[in-house]
Amino acid sequence: MENIVEMRNIRKEFPGIVANDDVTVELRKGEIHALLGENGAGKSTLMSVLFGLYQPDGGEIIVRGKRERINGPNAANALGIGMVHQHFKLVHNFTTTENIILGMEPPLLDIKKAAKRVKEFSEMYGLNVDPYARIEDISVGMQQRVEILKMLYRSAEVLIFDEPTAVLTPQEISELMKIMRTLIEQGKSIVLITHKLKEIKAVADRCTVIRRGKVVGTVDVGAVTEAAMAEMMVGRQISLSVDKEAREPGEVVLSINNLSVLNVRKTAAVKNFSLDVRAGEIIGLAGVDGNGQTELVEALTGLRNVQSGGVLLDGKDITHESTRTRIKDGMAHIPEDRQNRGLILDFTLEDNFIIEQYMDEPFSKNGLLRRDAIRENADKIIDNFDVRAGEGPRSVVRSMSGGNQQKAIVGREMELHPRLLLAVQPTRGLDVGSIEYIHKRLVQLRDAGGAILLVSLELDEIMALSDKIAVISHGQLVGILDADKTDENEIGLMMTGIRKGDGS
Repeated sequence: MENIVEMRNIRKEFPGIVANDDVTVELRKGEIHALLGENGAGKSTLMSVLFGLYQPDGGEIIVRGKRERINGPNAANALGIGMVHQHFKLVHNFTTTENIILGMEPPLLDIKKAAKRVKEFSEMYGLNVDPYARIEDISVGMQQRVEILKMLYRSAEVLIFDEPTAVLTPQEISELMKIMRTLIEQGKSIVLITHKLKEIKAVADRCTVIRRGKVVGTVDVGAVTEAAMAEMMVGRQISLSVDKEAREPGEVVLSINNLSVLNVRKTAAVKNFSLDVRAGEIIGLAGVDGNGQTELVEALTGLRNVQSGGVLLDGKDITHESTRTRIKDGMAHIPEDRQNRGLILDFTLEDNFIIEQYMDEPFSKNGLLRRDAIRENADKIIDNFDVRAGEGPRSVVRSMSGGNQQKAIVGREMELHPRLLLAVQPTRGLDVGSIEYIHKRLVQLRDAGGAILLVSLELDEIMALSDKIAVISHGQLVGILDADKTDENEIGLMMTGIRKGDGS
């Protein structure tokens, strides 16, 4: 099978780090080629070089047998190379059609004609995109389809997907896998940047593993196990299961009593929801995305008003307390949206680590920040959670990979040693080595007497970590299950709203 793209001996450096060190990767026509590596291994950087966002410091790029200099995304598009970024590049108050044609508008724009062509492409590839829908009104999974259509509209033959499932529900992931297979059947070639071994096994033909900027090897996916790929990725054996002992939970730390919360449209998103989380216990909240989890967590953290009901933290009524007060009372929060809710992207890493504590000792005294204490705190979290950033504590967070941004948030919140941790999608965008470490830290916090409410769309994660599983559907608690006495089928049925023992 012929190579459609060859990247030979690519080198790319940034201040303080060699992101790609003599990397060679070949993409065959009509294949799905996975790039696997830890967070910050250099996968996205390599594909950003291919897409023209970065210029290589060494090496060469061959496209269809000809050496090319790709000096920007327009040049990449002209060569038939498109890219769907991990964080989408869409204008939220534009329609899908307006986003797809942006940058390609003719002098006399006929939006109806453009929408018709978008609809034709959508139907051809089974993407089912409404050409007139506004981006702000559609799901994340549908936004990703718009990004795919942007590539296809520009006649892309090589499609780069950068961590495409990091923000998708399990149902949307399944649909994306089908779309990828359809694209291959239509003659496209795909590079899939991911850290999810199951997805590589499900859809990829070959896999190139990158570790700390260097190629470890390229394997045929059908001939290698997930465990072997994981070991290639991190350089050691990885446990793909969670080790935790059964423990008797202690006193109630979080008590949610008949809580009702409205969404942005002023309709009920959470309805008479009650749940207790005890010391030394992990309660997993399972549900299809959009069933009230976001509004529930926002109410618990003080980011959304409560319509009725109450919330107690260690017996204290915090229903209407400020977020700052809740933090002081022992609550920590790993948010689902790391960029909008978890970090200030234009601040340094060390300043992001203290945004909840900057006014307290040892980080400030007499109204002045103490840089030595701030730096010492940053060094500790960076070391404990393997946060990789080119300039260390002084790195601007915006420049870091999504996975390392996530590890920074997890590290900051865990180092608070909270009484209650609200962990929402705590391992989103992380590689298996980082997931293993975060899972161990969550179990350690539980074993030390911490109470954890784990909200995750990864059912495997919910089942592996939780002592009990609470299932939410349409904003209501459907039931509570013992994690070691249930299975995916039972949880899945309850996620649709069918209560245990209810045949209707």
